[in-house]
Amino acid sequence: MSIVEPLKALGNARRLQILEWLKDPRAHFRPQVDGDLVDDGVCGLLIAEKLGVSQPTLSEHMRILVQADLVTPKRIKQWTFYRRNEARIAAVKAALSAGL
Repeated sequence: MSIVEPLKALGNARRLQILEWLKDPRAHFRPQVDGDLVDDGVCGLLIAEKLGVSQPTLSEHMRILVQADLVTPKRIKQWTFYRRNEARIAAVKAALSAGL
């Protein structure tokens, strides 16, 4: 397993903040009209709002996190919802621990 992409993704404070918020989405985000915060993920619009960035800026952050497989996207209607990929995050942590 390569950890290069995840390390690049984690090299940004805003992306780290997003991952932290997605650990406990009910504590960090208001209820959504569509999709469950835990089961379906958090709507990108809510993440952009909380982070204080535009939708295109958030899309770039999320593209990098998805490419690194640290979050998984899910489309519901015209919206994209994001959840942490806990298995991948655990694998990256294990690879870092083993290599240090």
